[in-house]
Amino acid sequence: MTPSSTDPAQIAAGLVDLLDLRPVQTPGPLATPATVAVFEGDSSPQPGGHVFGGQVMGQAVTAVGRTAPEGRRIHSMYSYFLAPGDPAHPITFQVDALRDGGSFSVRRVLATQPADAADGEGAGELRTILAMTASFQEVQDGLEHQERAPEAPDPEELPTTADVLAGIDHPVAHYWSTQRPIDIRHVTDPIYLRPDANGGATETQMVWMRTLSPVKAEPLLHDAILAFASDYTPFEPILRRQGLSWMTPGLRMATIDHAIWWHKHVDANDWLLYVQRSPSASGGRGLTHGQVFDRAGDLVATVTQEGMIRVKPRG
Repeated sequence: MTPSSTDPAQIAAGLVDLLDLRPVQTPGPLATPATVAVFEGDSSPQPGGHVFGGQVMGQAVTAVGRTAPEGRRIHSMYSYFLAPGDPAHPITFQVDALRDGGSFSVRRVLATQPADAADGEGAGELRTILAMTASFQEVQDGLEHQERAPEAPDPEELPTTADVLAGIDHPVAHYWSTQRPIDIRHVTDPIYLRPDANGGATETQMVWMRTLSPVKAEPLLHDAILAFASDYTPFEPILRRQGLSWMTPGLRMATIDHAIWWHKHVDANDWLLYVQRSPSASGGRGLTHGQVFDRAGDLVATVTQEGMIRVKPRG
């Protein structure tokens, strides 16, 4: 992805390139008897110098999906974020096949980088930055029911991130306004610059999201794009409940774990409504529960994320 480009089509196409991994023929040092494939991917530059967690998660979805039997789509995944990634070095994804049953397949993937890439020590050793387990299922008929999307204004009526952050001279604001490959539009007032106006009383956050420009990609990559996009806003319901914003001095946040259940598969070019709540924050951790609905109001995915969230006292 070219960080200097502001062309939406080029930025969105760069996301597809980022998630479409290169196969590696030689098994890595973590290979087991169950290892079935190894892939490699690059990173997109980010403010702050670390790899965006949604990127690693989306790439891991691609890696496990490449090894699933034909006709089986991902229906759930669980990821642990173990260490920050270094965007200056490629990421290796080693996939193990844990089970191939009559209808379901289970895969595990470890995302690694050289240890010295992140901390300058342990040359020659590997640093695992993400561990994911994912399950795949054949398309089958069965019992059906679902919750429906809440009422929300059309995304075309809402300001873009660039509109909200216009005139803000800050590297993060510039990146969010011009470089993010996902178009995010807040139904609930954005908290980029200031806390929620309701002072912690807003329990539900809603955002619309889709690719910044339409992309042509295989269905697996649309699943990976959903994983990528789902990691942008889960901290915001926690911040709202606590009367904080992204600009709160001393704020430190990091994703611990992230899970997704795909109920239906979507085209990431179409608008998706991401409805999020934070039922709990304790012990320096915050939990967010999210539901993703398509434009027709159907529930297409459920997301949970737990993150470390701390505010360093000023002084």
